[in-house]
Amino acid sequence: MVTKSDDFASQRTSRAVSRGTVLLTAAAAAGALLTGCGNDAGGDAAQTGAAEAARIAATSSSPSASPSGLTDDQTERKEVIPKAKTGWEQALRAAVAAVPKSELVSIKLKGPADRPRWKTEVATSDGAASTVRVDAVTGKAGKARAETDQDDDDKRDMADWLKKATVTPQQAAQTATDKTKGTVTAVELDDTDAGTPIWSVDVVSTDDWNKTTYDIDATDRKVLREHVDRD
Repeated sequence: MVTKSDDFASQRTSRAVSRGTVLLTAAAAAGALLTGCGNDAGGDAAQTGAAEAARIAATSSSPSASPSGLTDDQTERKEVIPKAKTGWEQALRAAVAAVPKSELVSIKLKGPADRPRWKTEVATSDGAASTVRVDAVTGKAGKARAETDQDDDDKRDMADWLKKATVTPQQAAQTATDKTKGTVTAVELDDTDAGTPIWSVDVVSTDDWNKTTYDIDATDRKVLREHVDRD
């Protein structure tokens, strides 16, 4: 039901590094070949060819760099977060109000910057889930939409998570921001392989626009994992 935040940036960087390595190797080979010609013209050509290949390789090795020095993901966070005048807790209250007797399952800040929104999922005690979108500028909740792909097992699992999660999303977010100062952009309920419910909390530092994700035990507030996304 609840998935982790996707991260394609590392794959993009890996491909860029591989391409840069190939080009640098080609540059070295070209330089060695041309130098072996043994005359001034060959030497000049070797230097020119090697320099050009190295320049291309260096340019190709960092395709996601921007003039500001920020990655694509960091740039997106910098554009979207300041436009979200409604914080996650206010959006949470609007979402659960749209579905009587419901509790938060997940909330995530989404773009674009000119129309930021909080995508939320809430569920009642029987595990029936609904999606509610909340305008991140006005704080107004849209119409709740029941999840149509839930089967009975999904509902039982969801109800079990909610029952076991004695730590509130607000407490989990506080645990995360006590460790990393910044803006909470996502809070979602999940579980470990052992069946322990956890709150996954994303905090973005607005000085460098990096995102830190904390997995917090939803029964005792213990931090189980911390990951800094600098992409």
